Amino acid sequence: DINERLDEKFSELVVEATVPGYRPGKAPRKLIEKKFYPDVAEQLKAELLMQSLEQLAEEHHLNPITQPDLDPFKIEMPKDGPLEYEFEVEVAPEFELPQYRGLRLKRPVREITEAEVEKAERRLLSQYGTLKTKDGPAEVGDYLAASIRISANGREITTLKDITLKVDSQLAFKDGLVRNFADQVAGVRAGEQRTVAIELTPNASDPNLRGRTVQGEIMVKEVKVLELPELTHEFLHHFGVHSPEQLRERVRDALRRQMEYEQRQAARRQVLEHISAAATWELPPDLLQRQARRTLARRVMEMRSAGFPEEEIRNRTTLLQQDALASTARALKEHFVLQKIAEVEKIEVNEEDIDFEIETLAMQSGESPRRVRARLEKEDMLETLATEILERKALDLVLDSAEYEDVPFEEEAAPSAVEEQAVPGEPPPEPAATVTQQEGTAGAAS
Repeated sequence: DINERLDEKFSELVVEATVPGYRPGKAPRKLIEKKFYPDVAEQLKAELLMQSLEQLAEEHHLNPITQPDLDPFKIEMPKDGPLEYEFEVEVAPEFELPQYRGLRLKRPVREITEAEVEKAERRLLSQYGTLKTKDGPAEVGDYLAASIRISANGREITTLKDITLKVDSQLAFKDGLVRNFADQVAGVRAGEQRTVAIELTPNASDPNLRGRTVQGEIMVKEVKVLELPELTHEFLHHFGVHSPEQLRERVRDALRRQMEYEQRQAARRQVLEHISAAATWELPPDLLQRQARRTLARRVMEMRSAGFPEEEIRNRTTLLQQDALASTARALKEHFVLQKIAEVEKIEVNEEDIDFEIETLAMQSGESPRRVRARLEKEDMLETLATEILERKALDLVLDSAEYEDVPFEEEAAPSAVEEQAVPGEPPPEPAATVTQQEGTAGAAS
């Protein structure tokens, strides 16, 4: 086959090639083959590689999820014999879909009260508030201007200076969590100290401290209270409303969307639990590392679309970052299952779907659709957006055919986040084996 292809190309070249000392089309073929062989062979090699890769995918039903680990420049065209090359490529796992129509799911429900609307409105306005010094003990919702001395078994690890802590139910560092934070610091005054327990994540920078609990000695410099902005006509225009009543209704609508988001997430978890019997494959470590950032970005996109305030999104994101690889493993399995459902049901995403989603995101962020699209293109997130839409359509199909039982909603409050690590240094990536053991996986993805 290679010789036939070479013969065809040189036959064409004999007619077209210009060789010094000969008129066009009159140069001896042997001379042309010798002069142009490297260029012709390189061109033919590229054609053969492309065609053979397409043939491999078709004949062996490969479904690649990454580009082949292939360097064409290291492959040489043989003078005689076949062209041989090797490469590795990650492919989607093969599995049988379990029954996904007519599932019985529990749907968490709650009544949105005036107290909840007021609380959500305060949370929204707090982003525009001003911190004022408070002459009195700290209460839930107040802020502490403080420093934290972190130690383990009496040995100082680091001191975080001049940070602001919100007195909330939980306090999340990038690599740790303080449970019942408000209970431990409520009543503290300026000049006083409190000691809290910080539970470190398994990927803290110090290998000797991973998964352990360290002590944080909080030295309070000031107790501050948040003063909300005045609801002037000009200020209300920031939210596209003209009165406090309209703002309150806008907040109520946002709470409804967030409830729908939480219901959807609950249903999503139940669907994945049901079909987890099909998700018994092991995920490639490199794939997990690459997808961790993309998975986190998708979760942020989903929360923005559901109308969550940016502060709450940041707080939830901090927790997601602590469990990035494990959550990525779950999300990838969900991705493969939903992609297969979309394939079986012939679900597709068109440009109108993407335009509508961009317009929705623009409304939520107060930006123009053009600016949102530009940002997504710059961050290389348009493909992620299309994937999210496709999987949402597949999930909608599953959820629309399900039967629901309403159960009381149990709210899990997002912690207050600190943009600091409890343990300084660069945290290494968590070994993928830990993730696969937690997921109970077996088998191979490629």
